[in-house]
This record gives sequence, structure tokens and C-alpha cells, in this order.
Amino acid sequence: MAAEKDQQKDAEVEGLSATTLLPKLIPSGAGREWLERRRATIRPWGPFVDQRRFSRPRNVGELCQRLVRNVEYYQSNYVFVFLGLILYCVATSPMLLVALAVFFGACYILYLRTLQSKFVLMGREVSPAHQYALAGTVSFPFFWLAGAGSAVFWVLGATLVVIGSHAAFHQVEAVDGVELQMEPV
Repeated sequence: MAAEKDQQKDAEVEGLSATTLLPKLIPSGAGREWLERRRATIRPWGPFVDQRRFSRPRNVGELCQRLVRNVEYYQSNYVFVFLGLILYCVATSPMLLVALAVFFGACYILYLRTLQSKFVLMGREVSPAHQYALAGTVSFPFFWLAGAGSAVFWVLGATLVVIGSHAAFHQVEAVDGVELQMEPV
């Protein structure tokens, strides 16, 4: 706990704090804790993108070794690369932005309505899960028109290409005494 506060103070001295890195829109809970753990275990970006550390693997064994070691070593960095690709996809697709706005707007309206009173539809009280399903149903045509399905597959494909290329061509970090041995095929 004390070490965590020291890290937070060091980050605030550098101009970065946990509150600026993680938006307040992310509620407390498992998702926020997972994202905080990812942020805490992120490797330095300098060596991650250093062009001098990229080379072609000599054989398939070295390629496999690089893939395994780099994905393990840079796991948190790759999560943030994935999130960046998602943000890029959403920001460059105006219709997808509209669809997301409709969905989150419907969720917000339902949230405000439930604060005032229970949501009753056709004489029955509607549970929160059903309310969000209703919001999804209302916004589904917007997601379909925006091509959300193709956006999902673009993000997955771009992630595989970017992360796979980085992991395959980035030289592995030297780990103290632990060496993964793979035989060439």
C-alpha cells in the first residue's frame, strides 16, 4: 500500500497521475482493477519501439521463441496497442460514433429514469438487465448501418498483424538466467 502511494506520488511529480490515466467513467470494480494492473505492469515504451531492436529471425525456432517471450514480456503494452486500435477505429468512423452515442444515450436515459422511479412497461417492472437489452435493441439498427461487425473484424485483424509483427521481429529481452530453449524445426 505504501509502495503504491510512493509510485503514485512519483507519477504525479512527473505530471501523470492515476486519475488522469484512467478516466472517471470507468466504474470501480473488476474492470478498473484489471486496467490498473495492466497499467502498473506496462514495460517502458522506449525499448518497445526502438527500431534497432528489430531483426529477422534466423529460423522458425527463433521465431516461435520471440513470439512466446515478447507476448509474455510486453503483454500490457500489447493491451494498450489493442485499445489504441479500437479508439482509432471508432474515431475514424463517424457512423460508429453516432451508433455509440445512441446506445450510451439510451443507457443514460434509462439510468436517469430508474433514479426517479421503477421502470414499468405494460404493467410489469423491467429489470436493469432487460432495460440495457432494450437499449441495445434500439441501437442495433445504428450499429448495423455503421458497419460495427466489419469494424470488430478490422480491429481484430489489425491487432493480430501489428502485435504479431512486433512480437516476431523484436529481439527478445535478456532475462536473468532464464532462457527458453526451442529446437529449430
